[in-house]
Amino acid sequence: MAQFYKIWLIFDPRRVFVAQGVFLFLLAAMIHLVLLSTGADGYNWFEIKAEQRAAAAAE
Repeated sequence: MAQFYKIWLIFDPRRVFVAQGVFLFLLAAMIHLVLLSTGADGYNWFEIKAEQRAAAAAE
């Protein structure tokens, strides 16, 4: 474990952190799009909000 710092002699830390940030952003976008595309109640917040507004307008 004392030699773990040598990993940064192989990989450039700036590129690693940029690549990690891009990966995490794409992962988050994919998860959000999957949840929006599911027909399960409670996950598509766009449709839930539209239904709530339609119900409020009908009252």
